[in-house]
Amino acid sequence: SQKITEPQGGTVMEFNEDRQLDPIPAEPENTDQIDQVIHEDVIESVEEKRKHRTYIYGPSVPCCLISCYLLSCVVHLVTSYGCFMRQNYKINHITYFTFHIYFLYLPNKTVLSYASWHIVSSRGACCPTKKMLMKYAEYIKRIEIDSLWSGRKKVIWELDRKVNVLSGVNGMGKSTIINKVVKGLAAGGEFPSHMLKGVRLKVYPEDAKWIRYDVIRSFDRPLLNADTIGKLDLSLATELDWQLFKLQRKYLDYQVNIGNRIIEVLQSGEPDSAEKAQRLSEQKKKFQDIIDMLFDDTGKKIIRTDNEISFTQIGERLLPYQLSSGEKQILVIMLTVLVQDNLPYVLFMDEPEVSLHIDWQKRLIDLILELNPNIQIILTTHAPAVIMNGWMDNVTEVSDITEE
Repeated sequence: SQKITEPQGGTVMEFNEDRQLDPIPAEPENTDQIDQVIHEDVIESVEEKRKHRTYIYGPSVPCCLISCYLLSCVVHLVTSYGCFMRQNYKINHITYFTFHIYFLYLPNKTVLSYASWHIVSSRGACCPTKKMLMKYAEYIKRIEIDSLWSGRKKVIWELDRKVNVLSGVNGMGKSTIINKVVKGLAAGGEFPSHMLKGVRLKVYPEDAKWIRYDVIRSFDRPLLNADTIGKLDLSLATELDWQLFKLQRKYLDYQVNIGNRIIEVLQSGEPDSAEKAQRLSEQKKKFQDIIDMLFDDTGKKIIRTDNEISFTQIGERLLPYQLSSGEKQILVIMLTVLVQDNLPYVLFMDEPEVSLHIDWQKRLIDLILELNPNIQIILTTHAPAVIMNGWMDNVTEVSDITEE
């Protein structure tokens, strides 16, 4: 036999290792069942039993506390990260709430809950850490490449704030320049420490370390991993289909963000809150109007009551994957611009005119700037129509920015 004794107020328990003990109920339903945890042959009287009550949950309390604490830390980090990730720091009002609670079973059959919380509310200047660590550039001022090909061709390209068109004969290195820059931005837009060797960007503001960007390539090739896509039960056949599928997800997120901001504005109680809420939805309506205008000749219209992009044509509902290659291409471009939510960012396009009707080529740059005036466009092209609406002065020949 062994005897375990704790100080007054603790538990006294005596047992014999050779003796078969009665099974302990897995889920006690009342006080009497819980009392069976302490064996009746050790503590005989009910008063003694209640005085020395212990619980089968007792040994796990420290583990529960540690688990609850770690979980609360995770919740706190997630909510803080949500605050940090509000884009462009346009944070009018943010409140986030974390709540930690622990349940302790005490010897007197009471439950003690310990709760701690904090509410952080700020107006106008939230998340200074985010501003300090993730300051985004508004546009790229200059691209420098020491070696375009195997130690040859140094590139220095001074860029316009809005539109930059790179032209040249095949094989001059238009796409190579774009690719070298984009590869350095692949780490989520953080560029100083990830640029390829010999590639440098000068941005505005100069102390920015991050760039918001997107890349659009024009070739509607069959999917290389079509088998994998087929296993997901998706009706996707080409790379444009895959881009549209991913943009549909971003479009849903965009709508949720706009809806949350509209609710926030309406709840602010400001006199012009209704007008501000209306302005928040104008960009989405402008996007829908542009697509309807472009598709008017074929009778296609966006179904504006759907959460995802879909169309109606002569009473038939169409998914984006059922459009022609040119329609998919222009939809990918305009949807990519929309989901950036009017933020300053860089749009790289490699020969976007492929599959586009000449009228769409002429209007492409103007439509992009109409949907997001804060964008910077960097594109390569062989099509004169792309620059015919007043963008001749924004054309740069590869030969003019390279030297041996």
